[in-house]
Order: sequence, then C-alpha cells, then structure tokens
Amino acid sequence: MEEATVDLPGISQFRMDSQVAIVTGGGKGLGLAMAAGLASAGANILLVGRDIEIAQLRAEELIKKFGVDAIAVEGDVVSLNAMQAVAAAAIERWGKISILINSAGINIRGSIDMMAPDDFEQVMRTNVSGTWNACRAVLPSMKRARYGRIVNMASTLGTVGLANRTAYASSKGAVVQMTRALALEVASHGITCNAICPGPFLTEINRSIVGTEEANRFILGAVALDRWGQLEEIQGAAIYLSSRASSYTTGSLLTVDGGWTAR
Repeated sequence: MEEATVDLPGISQFRMDSQVAIVTGGGKGLGLAMAAGLASAGANILLVGRDIEIAQLRAEELIKKFGVDAIAVEGDVVSLNAMQAVAAAAIERWGKISILINSAGINIRGSIDMMAPDDFEQVMRTNVSGTWNACRAVLPSMKRARYGRIVNMASTLGTVGLANRTAYASSKGAVVQMTRALALEVASHGITCNAICPGPFLTEINRSIVGTEEANRFILGAVALDRWGQLEEIQGAAIYLSSRASSYTTGSLLTVDGGWTAR
C-alpha cells in the first residue's frame, strides 16, 4: 500500500472555487443553509425556488457575504421541463454544472386512513419525481465534463419508520434507493451520487409541531443530543459530499440526526 506523504492536499480538497452548484429548494431552510455552506467554499450558486422574490433576495445575500456569483431561477421540481430550463440557465451563465443539491421537498403528515390520496401523490411527486427530474436535467452537462457531485436530501425516515408518516417515509425511502442506483449508473462518468439523511432539524416543515407532545416524544429521550438540529449543522455534510474531498464516496448515506438512529 502506498504510504501517505506531505504532498496530500488536505483542507484544500474542500474548496469549490469556480464550481457551479444548483440547489433546489434553496430559498429557505436546509437548502439555503447548504447553499451558504457551498458559497463559503467558493462555489457559484443557482438557487431554485417557486417563490422567486425570496430566492432572488437570498442570492443577493450570498453575493454580498461570500463574494461569489449567485442567481435565482423560478422552477418547480415536479416539471422536467422546468428543471431542464434551470440547467440551461446555469450553463448559459457559467458554462457548466458541477454540483446538484436536491433539497426541495414537502411533508404531509397523517394516518393512512385519514390522508387523502392526492396528498400522498403530491408528496411522491415533489420528493421522488422532483429529485429524479433534477438529476436527469443536470446529467448531460456533468457527463460532458466527466465530473459531478449529486447530493440528494433523503431522511432518517428513509431508513426507519415513524407512525403517521407513510407518505414522507415512502418518498424518502425511494430517494435512498434512487441514490444508490444512480451512483452505480454514473460512476464511470466521474460523477458521484450520495444522500444526506437529516434527523429532526428545526425547519419550516417541522415548526408546526415544535413544542407539541408528539415533538417532545420525538426529541427528548429519542435523540441522543436531546435537541433539534440547527440549520448550520447540515453544512459540513453538504460541503464534504459536494467537494473533491468525497471523490471516493458514492452511493452512500450520510446521517446527520443527533444520534437518533443510533438508539
């Protein structure tokens, strides 16, 4: 086995200068936190969101704070045409797509006998079809460059169950398997595909249950750190999987859950 030398790149592997990252759901929550993390490492950012005014404001904030180039493009991940237009916008501005973070997602809670079929389908369209559409849209550019980093947002609920979450857990389980299958499909093109599995983060999706008996059962005594995750605590995982530092990591799940699934 070849011995390590002092010529190893070290922390520079995490820099993303001149790289181009598309972040769906990037106008708020975990998506915005991850976009900021990548911008802090030098990546140019395209934020995708349905609320274009909010996304544009956040892009301007990234420019001012990190000195990178950033734009916002309106788009709904459930439309393949919309995602292809997003990819075209990135290529028109920067000539390439280096990174995709699939952060757009929704969660509709409820027991299976009370949930409307349309609600189940909406969760699947956004979380599963939306992820697939965005991956499909960026792959031609990544294949031409023979380089790419795809980071899908799965969930701990893609690997373990929770009552009244059949729609969300089903969708995130599908994202887990999509990640693994796509990693095998694109490996020969120099592209990696991994998933982050967040646990209970204090995002807009979860604010409706903060402080409730259900949430307290979910957090206290279940999460080893006994608290909600803060948005900045997702950034390390996103930077690693989006950078050259993760060049030998593909088809993997990186769990960031405060120790919830360790119990």
